[in-house]
Amino acid sequence: MKPKIDYSIYLVTDRDLMSTETLEKAVEQSILGGCTLVQLREKDCSSLDFYNTAVRVKEITDKHNVPLIINDRLDIALAVGAAGVHVGQSDMPATVVRKIIGENKIIGVSTGSLEQALKAQEDGADYIGVGAMYATGTKKDANPTSMEELRKIRENISIPIVVIGGINKDRVIDFENMGIDGLAIVSAIIAQKNITEATKELKNIFTSFREA
Repeated sequence: MKPKIDYSIYLVTDRDLMSTETLEKAVEQSILGGCTLVQLREKDCSSLDFYNTAVRVKEITDKHNVPLIINDRLDIALAVGAAGVHVGQSDMPATVVRKIIGENKIIGVSTGSLEQALKAQEDGADYIGVGAMYATGTKKDANPTSMEELRKIRENISIPIVVIGGINKDRVIDFENMGIDGLAIVSAIIAQKNITEATKELKNIFTSFREA
């Protein structure tokens, strides 16, 4: 059975930015602050290192009953029994991903426009990541997605939407009336001195207007 996902605070990892000694520690501190979903993103490591890291991180997420999503790598997601996989526009299409990982796994797709969002939904994505919403150092080649485009996407898409790209505690309020389902956060969590408190603050701001 496909897991039910709370997308509210969606941590996307980056070991180059983390303030802790290990990625596992950063992930656990964020979960303790209220992180509801973790995506393991490892762009610059070997397959073996990625696999070993995924095994260790999944031990943490399993302990706290938080789903783990693997970025790009279907093989790693299947090998460790992750909840799902997240793919970009230059990765394997969601229709093909579904055939490989089956009906009980979560598929997320990165989108930056209404056209891409509609295609992702049509292809069977369970959720979409929209952005980059702001300029961000973690994706230097990303063209920012406007609030107007995000509004169009929300009006035309029925699956959950998380926003990503340069989002921090001062920018969360920008999404107050946008109908989004969650915030995908990198540096505003993982690079902070107190990851637990940073996560808690972001979650408090987001849930205060989402539940209003």
